Amino acid sequence: MSATTERESAVAAKNQHVDGAGPGEPLTSYDVAPAPYFRWKGLIERTLAALLLIPGLPIIGLLALLVRLTSPGPGILRQVRVGKDGRRFTMFKIRTMRSDAEASTGTVWARPGDPRVTGVGRVLRRFHLDEFPQLFNVLHGDMSLIGPRPERPEFVHVLSKQIPGYLNRLAVRPGITGLAQLNLPPDTDLESVRRKLVLDLEYVERGGPYLDARLFLCTFARLFKLPAVRLLGLERRAARFGPHAPSANGSGRGEYTSPDKVVAAADPPDGDGQADSHRDARQGLHPPAVHKPR
Repeated sequence: MSATTERESAVAAKNQHVDGAGPGEPLTSYDVAPAPYFRWKGLIERTLAALLLIPGLPIIGLLALLVRLTSPGPGILRQVRVGKDGRRFTMFKIRTMRSDAEASTGTVWARPGDPRVTGVGRVLRRFHLDEFPQLFNVLHGDMSLIGPRPERPEFVHVLSKQIPGYLNRLAVRPGITGLAQLNLPPDTDLESVRRKLVLDLEYVERGGPYLDARLFLCTFARLFKLPAVRLLGLERRAARFGPHAPSANGSGRGEYTSPDKVVAAADPPDGDGQADSHRDARQGLHPPAVHKPR
């Protein structure tokens, strides 16, 4: 087997980790080159995660118990996400929504004032305490402390069709916090995803220990609602994000868009009048519906 054939086979095998991807979609071929720092930052972050889990373990245990006592369902949420090079992994979070949050709606993006969030969940989200269990993901090597947020497989499959260069964010391990998360609110439509992508790719190309140190300090300060983004030189203005892309339903930017509308925009109807991704969902090719996190 030639070297070219071996490389193509390896890429095709990795592609199978992303929902709906086939050998013809080179999900691990990137247009950006990660900074050299990413070759060794994993060792540093695993060490930090182990140290943070010493005081973090009792906090995680207490929060999970509080969630179980105040609403039916598990205290820890397990959710399939897409990591580096399209590999799937199970991400952990403290549950902040009702356990049946999407039983009747299917997969939908979270939105401001979401009625599915529990009372305790609102407090956890406000102070970002629900992210603590992801330290286990960092320790295992699936995530980093800092990097692009990990997305769900079905969203990756759709967004990669709608947003050019979206898969470049898979060139590094996803993170608990990051440049995009600290500057921009949770995703609500394609425009919000596109804006975050700009900052994700800035981090992929320019990541380094000095930037990570500032992002880590800013994340810690955010727990106490301190305006550290500007003070640490991490503020990124919307004017730098380029022309505005239309939302999936064509109604302009900023309007809430359900994944169904995004899927419909990404996949033209087939001969039966149904979008391919809708058909895939009915056939059980997507993971079980759970809430879309920040």
